[in-house]
Amino acid sequence: MATFLYKLGRLSFRRRHFVALIWVALLTLAGVGAASAPAAGNSSFSIPGTEAQKAFDLLEQRFPGTSAGGATARVVFKAPSGEKMTDPGNKATVQDTVKELSDGSEVVRVTDPYQAKAVSKDGTIAYAQVSYKVSGMELDDAAKDALKDSAQDARKAGLTVEIGGDALQAVPHTGSSEVIGIAVAAVVLVITFGSLVAAGLPLLTALIGVGIGVSAITGLASALDLGSTTSTLAMMIGLAVGIDYALFIVSRYRAELAEGREREEAAGRAVGTAGSAVVFAGLTVVIALVGLSVVNIPMLTKMGIAAAGTVAIAVLIALTMIPALLGYAGRKVKPMGEKGKLLGRAKKQDELGEQGRPAKPNLGTRWARFVVRRPLAVLLLGVIGLGAAAVPATSLELGLPDDGSQPTSTTQRRAYDLLSEGFGPGFNGPLMVVVDAKNSDDPKAVFTETGDEIKKLKDVVTVTPAQPNKAGDTATITVIPGSQPSSVTTENLVHGIRDAGADIKADTDANVLVTGSTAMNIDISEKLNDALVPYLVLVVGLAFLLLIVVFRSILVPLKAALGFLLSVMAALGAVVAVFQWGWLSGLMGVEQTGPVMSMMPIFMVGVVFGLAMDYEVFLVTRMREAYVHGEKPAQAVVTGFRHGARVVTAAAVIMMAVFAGFIGSSESMVKMIGFGLAIAVFFDAFIVRMAIVPAVLALLGRKAWWLPKWLDRALPNVDVEGEGLRATSGDDDGDRELVRV
Repeated sequence: MATFLYKLGRLSFRRRHFVALIWVALLTLAGVGAASAPAAGNSSFSIPGTEAQKAFDLLEQRFPGTSAGGATARVVFKAPSGEKMTDPGNKATVQDTVKELSDGSEVVRVTDPYQAKAVSKDGTIAYAQVSYKVSGMELDDAAKDALKDSAQDARKAGLTVEIGGDALQAVPHTGSSEVIGIAVAAVVLVITFGSLVAAGLPLLTALIGVGIGVSAITGLASALDLGSTTSTLAMMIGLAVGIDYALFIVSRYRAELAEGREREEAAGRAVGTAGSAVVFAGLTVVIALVGLSVVNIPMLTKMGIAAAGTVAIAVLIALTMIPALLGYAGRKVKPMGEKGKLLGRAKKQDELGEQGRPAKPNLGTRWARFVVRRPLAVLLLGVIGLGAAAVPATSLELGLPDDGSQPTSTTQRRAYDLLSEGFGPGFNGPLMVVVDAKNSDDPKAVFTETGDEIKKLKDVVTVTPAQPNKAGDTATITVIPGSQPSSVTTENLVHGIRDAGADIKADTDANVLVTGSTAMNIDISEKLNDALVPYLVLVVGLAFLLLIVVFRSILVPLKAALGFLLSVMAALGAVVAVFQWGWLSGLMGVEQTGPVMSMMPIFMVGVVFGLAMDYEVFLVTRMREAYVHGEKPAQAVVTGFRHGARVVTAAAVIMMAVFAGFIGSSESMVKMIGFGLAIAVFFDAFIVRMAIVPAVLALLGRKAWWLPKWLDRALPNVDVEGEGLRATSGDDDGDRELVRV
């Protein structure tokens, strides 16, 4: 592989005009496609195979024309102190508002609170429900403005009016913090390279790669039913890995220049060596992201594949466009050890400093020597620290976001609180029971029996009469729990209804299904929990085999996988502490704590595993390169840190800055993932890879690089260390004795 990538790097350097033209053309094509594509609506959310999804599909089939997927709004009214909503003046105001809401062209129906008995027992709170033909993301601005104006008119009459539901759903924005994250990345690159030109190359190529990826996602969003979160997460991951991959190749290029090689040769060698690590690091990320499809949740699958495509583009750009741009930059990119005018006078670092004294070892070398001298203490400290950070994960609670997770400053949250006040905490999470009596002899009797059985269950406040369809073979029953949607009591009620439904089916051959947002939440949590172990086995197993090929070792990939588990558990613990317990919530802009997003654990496992293997590959390949060329195991660890620690540190800081930039998003899931990935990179890069990894390698010694001879013969030689380049070029290093591992 190294030889092929070496030739690709030299070709891209020589044919830089052609390479640059191809990438600019792809960016233009993707941009035009995104601009001309129809606007995407809100991505549909489905969970194939679950009872809640089966019930929803049955509703679409048996109750046609009800716009089950359309947006809804609950306009909640509260009477002034000392008054009631049934007072003539307040009643007239509400009825005028209902009439005004009914005039919208996209409105299907509006329920009158007085006819629908949607007035609280104390008479102080009432609500009108508005149903629309299209989803909240597709609802035009005129309809949203009309909704807001009608509420404002009622407020002028003295009522407190708030609006809940998804009709006011807006496209999430990330805020200025995303720009700050990129700015921090730029500063780190300038400090690392000491040159604006060298620092600008990773940023430029990362932005081009993300531009192509996100534009392609935007262009295909309508056809493939991709939500706005898909492009945001692809941008997040694409920016981070795009900058990092380019950083490693530019750093290796500068190191090759420092050894006296010509620029074209240096570009080829940089792509052949660091580029090999980029390919395998990118493969682990792609495997982890594409592996999300095993969960069989379409939205999660699409997010993973879209992000994986952006990562693949980042790898291709790093391998081709970086050497092309290095050709354009010429002497403006300095050899390693030389600083440009930006950071001071040019200075060349040799093995000897001034007056023949040995040069002072860099920080990476000094740290590696410290770890090698005290490996057991460093290992124990790192493991105990990450274990302590992971403790909050033991109280992890999963849920889907609703209006109750919105900031208290929003009208959606205030409407949620008013409904809880007037109708009880379970009113915001009603359960819809669908009774399919098509195969039953007496459907009406089945509907009545089902309602009676549900009334006998604990924590049931209200059971509405069955509402049959036109054919009379299917009916819906709304159940209001006594507890809030995310409580264990409500979850037990859902299971209780399903158990009662199993008995009814045995007696009448009728299917009783439970759906609604609360039931959907329970089903998705169970589905994700069931899929987590198979997903870990698949992704970690494939990456383990890949790393065996890369490192030609059994224990090094095993150590990498165990280190990942430590970092991801610690990161989940941090997410629970901030978003569920409320620690540092003000600093992170979390106005409302609550359950962690149901998809968060498995998504973090996928993404963090891929990113963790990035640093493993980049850092440990340098150690293996030194070891196979004759250095002792402990010295190889020090050599790997001398060459790679600074660059890995810069890459980790950049990735943390990019992820942290998304904490300012208005989308709670994006905010949570941004924080979770940023803290996970910190744990993995600075504690696992920088402390635990060298400590374990120092303790294992030569055993770390052991591989059975039969497996050594069976595995393909991918030549990540670039040994083929040394042999073909006749370098002095090529005459050194190799260590068989």
